[in-house]
Amino acid sequence: MKKKGNVLAIAIMFFLFAMISFVTGLQNPMGIIVKSQFGATNAMSQLGNLANFIAYAFMGLPAGFILKKYGYKITSLAAVAVGFIGVGISFLSGVAESFAVYLIGAFVSGFSMCMLNTVVNPMLNTLGGGGNKGNQLIQFGGSLNSLAATIVPVLVGYLIGEVTAETAISDANPALFIAMGVFAVAFVIILFSYIPEPELEASRESSEPKESTMESVSKALSHKNLVFGVIAIFLYVGIEVGIPNIANLYMTSPEVGMSAGVAGTVVGMYWLLMLCGRLLGGVFGGKVSSKAMMTAVSSMAILFILVGMFLPGTLVKFPAISSDLSFALVDIPLGVVFFVLCGLCTSVMWGSIFNLAVEGLGKYTSIASGLFMTMVCGGGILPFIQGAVSDAFGYIDSFWVLIAALAYLLIFALFLSKPKVEEK
Repeated sequence: MKKKGNVLAIAIMFFLFAMISFVTGLQNPMGIIVKSQFGATNAMSQLGNLANFIAYAFMGLPAGFILKKYGYKITSLAAVAVGFIGVGISFLSGVAESFAVYLIGAFVSGFSMCMLNTVVNPMLNTLGGGGNKGNQLIQFGGSLNSLAATIVPVLVGYLIGEVTAETAISDANPALFIAMGVFAVAFVIILFSYIPEPELEASRESSEPKESTMESVSKALSHKNLVFGVIAIFLYVGIEVGIPNIANLYMTSPEVGMSAGVAGTVVGMYWLLMLCGRLLGGVFGGKVSSKAMMTAVSSMAILFILVGMFLPGTLVKFPAISSDLSFALVDIPLGVVFFVLCGLCTSVMWGSIFNLAVEGLGKYTSIASGLFMTMVCGGGILPFIQGAVSDAFGYIDSFWVLIAALAYLLIFALFLSKPKVEEK
């Protein structure tokens, strides 16, 4: 029965992983919409993405404390309910034609995504028994995350088609309705499902005196691999989001002149490659160490972006779906192809960083997960910075921001991820 319960719990966590990506991914094509509807700059077009991710800075630690006190199931239910409300506000922003309401919806949705992320990562790591097997489960879960991310830009890009002065948030309503429907179904499934609560049960049975919140945080942060790991997560999420977001803006700009629908399918290929990379990571994650995996993909991503930056002008044929949903080969800058290839690299970074950062933390893993969620705000801050750099120096030069971030990830993998050695 325990094994069957674990299988069901893993399936639910995989489903939630997909939910996170679907709602988070909405902010990429929505950035193109608000840029057109409200005349926003590149930096301002990333404010919805920033609002979505900055919510992690406010909710990261509280989500970890909620998880520690109430367990996976209650935290998941609360997160799904908040997500439904957030997407509902995004829908209302289209009715009101209000940029401010749109940002509020993105911010509330971010609370939900933060709580869900706080649940799924430690849960999958625990169900896998930690180590390489824990990383392997996170990679498989991330595959569904990538699948949902692949669908979002294609779906919303198709809905808005050619970007014109009439393009509005309401054009994306079908995608918002899908998201609200999925949240409603998820709530019912989780409500009537059994989810094991190993840390909660261990805490209840423990005779040790209860630690205060600050004591728990302090002891968790005594592990230097966690400290360096949360910085790595801040930068990683910014890299993962910044690559497709700025590439999408670049392709739909007058400089390139692609339609939002076609550009969305090109960006969708980035997320599809993340899906492929996570499937491979899931297959080999039990055999290859997280350190080796992070070293390899960080180096490769730096190489891909550098090549992409110095080959922006040459046009090549690339598979895409046109506005009438037919398959076509479209002309895109060669540099964008290499940016898209980075999806293979970013695919396995989250699980590897998480695995390296929580090694040796034991009962403080849930606190570590909350700290991780706080730093996920990098997914909004780094693309905003990159957007501002692109306003000042151009789209291609803005990728130097990501080169610097990737260099840190490489250093973390090689030198900063060694776990704390407990004194005997």
